[in-house]
Amino acid sequence: MRAIKIGPAMTDAPLGEVLSSAPPTLSDDAALQLAQRHFGLTGTLKRLTSERDLNMRISTPGQTYVLKLANPAEAAEVTDFQTKALLHLQGSNLPVPQVIRTTSGATEVVTPHGILRLLTYLEGTPQHLTASTPAQARAMAVMAARLTKGLAGFAHPAADYVLQWDIKQASALRPMLPAVPEDMQALAQAALARFEALAPALPSLRWQVVHNDLNPHNVLVSPDDPDAIAGVLDFGDMVRTPLICDAAIAASYCVDPARALDSVLNFARAYHAVLPLTPAEARLFPDLVATRMLTTLTIASARAKAYPDNATYILRNVATARAGLAALAAVPRGDMLNALEAL
Repeated sequence: MRAIKIGPAMTDAPLGEVLSSAPPTLSDDAALQLAQRHFGLTGTLKRLTSERDLNMRISTPGQTYVLKLANPAEAAEVTDFQTKALLHLQGSNLPVPQVIRTTSGATEVVTPHGILRLLTYLEGTPQHLTASTPAQARAMAVMAARLTKGLAGFAHPAADYVLQWDIKQASALRPMLPAVPEDMQALAQAALARFEALAPALPSLRWQVVHNDLNPHNVLVSPDDPDAIAGVLDFGDMVRTPLICDAAIAASYCVDPARALDSVLNFARAYHAVLPLTPAEARLFPDLVATRMLTTLTIASARAKAYPDNATYILRNVATARAGLAALAAVPRGDMLNALEAL
């Protein structure tokens, strides 16, 4: 198959068709009927939160699963991309969901409501419900590096599709900046200007398929040890991009505003110990962390206005992004770069 381009270029909506589309709707009874028909499952259903898909937990006497219905605006190739990535990771010893096949052996089912898939349900405590600590941030950095290494060599025709959550697409945020709160406008404009200054260097970096959304709502920790990562969820934002962008995404949620420099270095050192950064990647790292915070702030602000009924979920990471962006801007640039050169 040829590579595909899907995103803002194909729609008048600044967010792109997928991010501008509401999640699919389906009754509980209809969902359970689909699970029975295609996977032979019966059980208790509970709806899960999601930005643009419909996710439902199905508990059976023997195991728990997640029934996923993709947003109808998402291209079939992109859904297949996510499924194939999880299949690639099976046997990698990474704590990610396993793909469950239908009774006929398929990994996906085309329905009038969207593409249907079934994954194993991972047990653990959502990271966002726990206290952030330097040890947890280091564990997150190690997991991010391990996951990137696990995806190394994986290729798919849809890997280069256009998604606004991909850091390298940050210039396309400009039309959405008016949605950012007034008190953050100056910082948002400055962060975007820094990204646009470094963007020409991105093509020369190492590129591969990455998870692209290692935020605390997509990570599980051990109930007995919140500093131990127990699972990684939601591969719906995967893209092929500079691998340092994935590290920056994970790091953006680990920045302590009270000690911004130290927390960036804490993450970078732990990541570097597993997957060494090149000097060029290390130099760009702090600005890419800030760019992810800008992306979170901008897209969430725009989507919350478009979908007020889902605003609480959409805005879940905005407070962290606001505080982090302000804290990073206050760190002397020379101090940050000098410290990262010493990794």
